[in-house]
Amino acid sequence: MGVLVVVHPPSPTGGRRVSVDREILGLAYNLADLLEFLRRAGLDPDDVVVEDSRFIEWRGGGPDVWA
Repeated sequence: MGVLVVVHPPSPTGGRRVSVDREILGLAYNLADLLEFLRRAGLDPDDVVVEDSRFIEWRGGGPDVWA
């Protein structure tokens, strides 16, 4: 896909910051939020494999950690 998506560690108040190519897109509280941010960034959510570490860099836990 050619972009770097980073899902940062969960914040103390909940949610995880999401950035694409160093631009912060917002705070995601679940996978649906993450996919919506990626859609708004011009990526097709149907092409996203959240477990693919070549595309998404998960910091502070994988796709099952949100709180």
